[in-house]
Amino acid sequence: MVTDSGGTASWDPGAVRSRLAELARRDPRLTRTGADQHGYRLEPPLPADELHAFEALHGVELPQSYRDFLLLVADGGAGPLHGLFPLTGPTAYPGPPDDWAADDIRERDRRPGALATPFRFTERWHAQPGRRFDAAEMVTGTLAVAEAGCGGFARLVVTGEQRGRIWYDDLEVWPNLAPGPEFHAWYTAWLTGTPDRR
Repeated sequence: MVTDSGGTASWDPGAVRSRLAELARRDPRLTRTGADQHGYRLEPPLPADELHAFEALHGVELPQSYRDFLLLVADGGAGPLHGLFPLTGPTAYPGPPDDWAADDIRERDRRPGALATPFRFTERWHAQPGRRFDAAEMVTGTLAVAEAGCGGFARLVVTGEQRGRIWYDDLEVWPNLAPGPEFHAWYTAWLTGTPDRR
């Protein structure tokens, strides 16, 4: 990974794949969180025309570090939590297709206008006891990029002040949203073995 002159991080696909090979060598039993699902494998990069079609359909331009990752490195596969979701293809999950909430979440994220509506949070949010909230409306402007387990997801903010950052969505069990790092920092922290702190 390198940083360009504009201060934004870009990707070195060879370095990412080399590090994944090292992680796989060190974890042959796939004991690290999510490794049993992604096996330290990456999907092929996303063709540029598919990326552009997705952005046009949803009226957004994805954050640069994520766009670059999709185009240069992979459209899903090995990554933080239980691995990265592909942007456009089906989720890869070793179980019955109807047994995974991630597909429902991905569909909800992609409903008309959802990604183009700005994400409104700038600091951690907790549900107040007894107050109702609409989970779908809480995460407009974000895209679920990884599943954390127990109904939790890592979301990339696509539209709004927090654009480019990961936010942790735990709206199902302990209703809260928590800010995380920028996508590049989040992925490289996982890749280098830095613990994921929320």
